[in-house]
Amino acid sequence: MKSALGNHVTVVALCFVLALAAGNDVRADDRMVKIVMIGDSMTEGKVPELDRIPIQLEFALKAKGHSVSVTNAGAGGDSAAKGLGRLSRVVKDDTDAVIVALGWWDMDRGLDPNVTRAALAAILENLQARKIAVLLCGVRAHTNFGEEHEKAFASMFAGLAREYNVLFFPAINDAVLGNAQLNAVDGLHPNAAGNKAIVAKILPTVEALIDRVRTRS
Repeated sequence: MKSALGNHVTVVALCFVLALAAGNDVRADDRMVKIVMIGDSMTEGKVPELDRIPIQLEFALKAKGHSVSVTNAGAGGDSAAKGLGRLSRVVKDDTDAVIVALGWWDMDRGLDPNVTRAALAAILENLQARKIAVLLCGVRAHTNFGEEHEKAFASMFAGLAREYNVLFFPAINDAVLGNAQLNAVDGLHPNAAGNKAIVAKILPTVEALIDRVRTRS
């Protein structure tokens, strides 16, 4: 009788452990993924808050069934070096993933791409050391510094993505570049419609970023 009772207790305990483990798996899959988007004025947005890229991205991801939050860590006039300087302040340790969208200001101001590269490399090293998944976004811009300057930046972004093995989107503003209907009157920043066009373009890559986070979990 005692043996049968003991076996019954063991089976019940085993079922409880298996159920608890299964419950933990579900929670790991369903838990909210925290994303921070760090960038310059393009990320910060020159439109009402609900129309800015991070908010629109969060809306689009939730519409596709993802449990996610996207924090806007854009700051107008930020170079890659300035972004590095505030990285630890805006990317907390509970962050799962970061979208790095810096470099447009650098390119537009004619900075040496090697200077930008050094700052971005330091950002990627910091995030990888903290086990935070990364999506690096390049950028295109019409500048007064010549085609070679633009090509050097494009090559720099792509090279960093390969070196650090991070997800890469070649030009975050590709969907709006040269389209007056998708840009603000300054001709530099996307308007609300432009931000939605950008989000539609980068959405699959951001979903791949979320997949990386969940695979690690």
